[in-house]
Amino acid sequence: MNLIEEALERGENTLSEHASKQLLAAYGIPVSREVEVRRSEDLAGALDEVGFPLVLKACGPGFTHKTEKGLVRVDLRTRDEAQRAFEEIWPEAQQAGGSVLVQELVAGRRELAAGLTRDPQFGPCVMFGLGGIFTEILRDVVFRVAPLAQRDAFDMLSEIKGRRILDAVRGMPAADRDQLARILVSLGRIGLDHPQVKEIDVNPLILKAERPVAVDALVVLEG
Repeated sequence: MNLIEEALERGENTLSEHASKQLLAAYGIPVSREVEVRRSEDLAGALDEVGFPLVLKACGPGFTHKTEKGLVRVDLRTRDEAQRAFEEIWPEAQQAGGSVLVQELVAGRRELAAGLTRDPQFGPCVMFGLGGIFTEILRDVVFRVAPLAQRDAFDMLSEIKGRRILDAVRGMPAADRDQLARILVSLGRIGLDHPQVKEIDVNPLILKAERPVAVDALVVLEG
C-alpha cells in the first residue's frame, strides 16, 4: 500500500495509529470510527462527525505508549471537555509533526489482542489472546504461522486459557467468532502481502457487545 511505501520513504519505521487502522480497514478489519485533526480549526467539525462520548489521542509515527505519556483523554462528554483536552495534547502533537485523533468511545468490558510478528524462520505468524493490561500480566496468547485457514483461526480462539471470555457471560452476548476468525485470517494476509510489515499490534480489540472493534493499532515496518 502507498502508506507503507510513503512511511519508509520518510524514514519512519512505524505507521501512526490512524495509518495503521487504515491498513487494517483495507483488509476488512473493523476499526474505531475516528477523524484525524491536523489543524486546530478543524476540531469542531471532527467533534460533530464523531459525536460524544469520545476519546482524544496524540497521533503520529513517534507516538507509542501514548497513555503512559499523558497523551490520551478518555470519556469526553462535552465540547468544553474536548476543547480543554485538545489544548493539552495539541502542542506536543504539533511539535512532533503529528496530529490529534478524535475517536469514538468504544464501550465494552472485554478486551482482546491480536497481531502479527515476523519470525526469522517461519515468516509471518498471527497472534491472538487476552488484551488490555492482561496481555503483559497473563501472557495468555497463541500463535499460528500464516497463511491461516478459517479452521486455524477458530482453533486459536479455543486455545487461549481465557477462552470463556468469548462466551455469553454476565449479560454480555457471545463474541462473534466468525468475525474474530476473519480478523486473524486477514492479519496473516497482510503479513504475506507486505513483506515490509514486521509487526502488527492490535490492542485492545474490544468486544462492543458481540462485535470486535480495533480501538488501538500499531504497525512496525522494516525496509
